[in-house]
Amino acid sequence: MEFDFLPKLPKSNLDDRTFKDLVEECLLRIPRYCPEWTNHNPSDPGVTLIELFAWLTDQMLLRFNQVPRRNYVAFLELLGIRLKPPTPAQTEVTFYLTTTLGEAYTIPAGAEVATLRTETEEAIVFSTDQALVIGCPVIRHLLTEEPANMEFGIEDATYRPQVLRDRLVGNWVQQTSGHWQGSEIALFGEMPQPGHCFYLVLDADEPLDGNVLEINFEGEAATPTGINPDDPPRQWEAWNGEKWEPVLLHPSDDRTRGFSFHELAEEEGTPLQAGTVRLHLPLSFPAAQFITYRGRWLRCIYTPPRQERGQTGYESSPCIVGFGVQAIGGTVNASQSSRIENELVGESDGTPGQTFRLQSGSILPRHPGEHLLVTPPGGLPEIWTEVTDFADSTPTDRHYILDSLTGTLQFGPLIREPAQLKQQTQQRAQIQSRSSSGSGSVLADAGRPAMERQYGAVPPRGATLRMSAYRTGGGQQGNVQRGAIRVLKTAIPYVLAGEQGGVINHQPARGGADAESLDEAVIRVPQMLRTRNRAVTPEDFEVLAMQAVTGRIARALCPLDGEQIPGVVRLLLVPQANLEGIERSEGLSPDALELRPDLRQQVIAYLDERKLLGVQLRLEEPEYVGVTVRTEVALEPEYLNPTAQEEILQTLRIALYRFLNPLTGGFDGRGWEFGRPVYPSDIVTLFQRVRGVRYLGVVQLFERRRRDRWEPKLPVEPVIDPGKQGLICSWSDHQLRSGHAINLIQSL
Repeated sequence: MEFDFLPKLPKSNLDDRTFKDLVEECLLRIPRYCPEWTNHNPSDPGVTLIELFAWLTDQMLLRFNQVPRRNYVAFLELLGIRLKPPTPAQTEVTFYLTTTLGEAYTIPAGAEVATLRTETEEAIVFSTDQALVIGCPVIRHLLTEEPANMEFGIEDATYRPQVLRDRLVGNWVQQTSGHWQGSEIALFGEMPQPGHCFYLVLDADEPLDGNVLEINFEGEAATPTGINPDDPPRQWEAWNGEKWEPVLLHPSDDRTRGFSFHELAEEEGTPLQAGTVRLHLPLSFPAAQFITYRGRWLRCIYTPPRQERGQTGYESSPCIVGFGVQAIGGTVNASQSSRIENELVGESDGTPGQTFRLQSGSILPRHPGEHLLVTPPGGLPEIWTEVTDFADSTPTDRHYILDSLTGTLQFGPLIREPAQLKQQTQQRAQIQSRSSSGSGSVLADAGRPAMERQYGAVPPRGATLRMSAYRTGGGQQGNVQRGAIRVLKTAIPYVLAGEQGGVINHQPARGGADAESLDEAVIRVPQMLRTRNRAVTPEDFEVLAMQAVTGRIARALCPLDGEQIPGVVRLLLVPQANLEGIERSEGLSPDALELRPDLRQQVIAYLDERKLLGVQLRLEEPEYVGVTVRTEVALEPEYLNPTAQEEILQTLRIALYRFLNPLTGGFDGRGWEFGRPVYPSDIVTLFQRVRGVRYLGVVQLFERRRRDRWEPKLPVEPVIDPGKQGLICSWSDHQLRSGHAINLIQSL
């Protein structure tokens, strides 16, 4: 068995005899060794036996000229290669409280949640990565800003306030810690214009990272504002320390419907209790100071109405006479894992190199506090340290190795040192020199033990072995869709259990990958030997970036063209994503390829240990360029029935989403090449591979680039160029109308 993807170097042929050569050689030897055998016809039983043994010898020579797969495995073991375990999927889980608490409430790390269990599928368990603190928010300031025109750049995500006015100074009073009331305030000024906004500054001392807030606005139904309440032109954002981040998760979370208090009154609502706006704050929501105001910042901006969506602007500014805020939950990172604590591993027999097996495999990377405890007979528990190998372990070092894939735990072996061969040779020479004086001395020397060395300490006989804690999980099955995690497995006070809506994931889980196969390990070895775990060349940075977090980085590029800054290394990273949407003809949205802050920090931490001193890393996302295809196809006459037509059209759409994709795109299926343009001829070539397509009509390509939002445009040239480091992608979005359109035409 061979690895077909390895380099094919010239190989020596140790024995080139064929089956025919072996048979002829045996027939030529018959007269010499058996002269009485005269019948050499193929029908003779003796010739049949010769052919049988010649065939067996030919099969043996075939294997003699090859290195068996087992030898490849032995070479990998000598290099210390271990197959990587499954990678757990990551997501964000939101907990909702059943009541408002008067003080900060903490949900501890390791809280377990899961998907629904069905008759055919087991529940997939996730656990929180860190503690979640749900605070008690307090609004300190309501500030307004009215730029004269859009040249102020207030819609820029990194915009910082320039001129602010505190509207709570004067007739407004704080009745409780979270509620204000006072005279009427026009939120977007007397003459509202796109770009006007107001800010809510929360108390800087209250922990609010990842919290879910509900802000209740009390308004007056004076006059209509002129907007469409079903699609108001406003956007809620929070300052995450670097930029403004949207925090209104769903349009339905704004029950004020864009502060349309008059419309609510017309619908027999109560404007003075108009409703709430539910905001999901960023996981990192630090305090910041703009001008003289310090706190945690929220803003609501009046965005330019989008005519293509039927939006209308504010004719008059909405006014409020009171507002309050409360925390109703929080969001925290979670990974697909189950925590096992205080597991009894076994009892030591005192021999070197002994192994034990944990109850579970697929062990995830250990966290602080997850280690082996060894309790000697009559002694106290000792903490032992996990190492990758025993090369530097001394006989007194309490070291062990844990195979994350199989859960096998091993202690240090007892090995005869090659460096002691010279000393043993000298000892044998002394034995031989004394042999002439008598056999007693020879027997005494011969009974001495051989020179050996112990690598790592060995638990004494009778010692109890126990794992304090470890986590198990991982695999592609963890890449669940949004809303799939709904079951609370850990009892948490004030959070609804079961399927009652106390917990949910508003984002799909990403990054889950199965265990590494032997073929993947063979491909990884040349990269490992080339980099030697050090980042020097651009290729080293690319390889190590993909190894930093197993299964979560799909592609990496260290661009060399463009402006180079001395001492700075740019890396374009494409995270792994759930590809099930391609088969559902939904494509892969660039939002699913976002380089999340936790993933960015893990890659930087991994590369910092391997790069040269003084080198700075800059991790960036490629510029994703959306492509929409509009074309017509004619089918072969035998496929002109509704069932076949729909099946072929679905196949063509899936082929487009797979082809125009950063992860599976291109004709090789390894992802669209960085900087490669899209031509109409590429689509023609792709469709020609689909059975049943007779010919194509005009192929139109529409380009989408993300500025403040995804904007479509028809390219001037019949080609879409993503730029030198750009990547092509395609996805289906009903609001953006970004899906591919393929129409049928009659065959000629």
